[in-house]
Amino acid sequence: MTQGKTELDQSILALHLRLEALQGRLWAESKRSLLLVLQALDTGGKDGTIRRVFGGVNPQGVTVSGFRAPIGEELQHEFLWRIYRALPRRGEIGIFNRSHYEDVVATHVLGLIDADEEKRRLKAIRAFEEHLTESGTTVVKVFLHISKDQQRKRLQERIDEPDKRWKFSAADLDTRKRWDDFTAQYSHIIEETSYDFAPWFVVPANHKWYRDWAVINLLVDTLEAMNPQFPPAAPGIESIVVE
Repeated sequence: MTQGKTELDQSILALHLRLEALQGRLWAESKRSLLLVLQALDTGGKDGTIRRVFGGVNPQGVTVSGFRAPIGEELQHEFLWRIYRALPRRGEIGIFNRSHYEDVVATHVLGLIDADEEKRRLKAIRAFEEHLTESGTTVVKVFLHISKDQQRKRLQERIDEPDKRWKFSAADLDTRKRWDDFTAQYSHIIEETSYDFAPWFVVPANHKWYRDWAVINLLVDTLEAMNPQFPPAAPGIESIVVE
């Protein structure tokens, strides 16, 4: 264990306590919400990040939504329809494990939309995220960046370790063959959709301990800037004596 990792582990413990306290205030205030958008290439660590970062918070105030390729009724609606339905309520922290950005990244790489449709969707995403922020939802978007070699190691672990084989899909290998296409599209989309009101943060994620520290630190900074407050107590409550 490196000195840097030891120091970050200690810092994470303190940050967890701070995150728990801030989330409690956000939940009690119940006027605003926070939306964390997590994107990554396969094996980028979205599930692990959610598990490690939010392990100590009040589960009543956190919602997690995952978005894969649309199916069934989702295909009968505009691409943002399913996203709207999963937004956090006031007081909640919402987490998107994949998000509406799949509809401008994977769809582009796989040739499912053309340039005009991509442009239209990017315009819709900007309006959507701007509306969210104006309505009291703070949007934080995180791309977990891993190297191609690190992805190879993690995919091989899924094959070699029996308790991880359920995570492996042959489709992961097909996607890996298009590594350059996906990384180029992500780079393009992040550049096009990082706004002052809804910025992107690219987090190095080869090392899980650093990834966790970076994400929880970002969330604590965001919540501290939001500065949620407990609602005022009922008048005269301080004089009540419970018998």
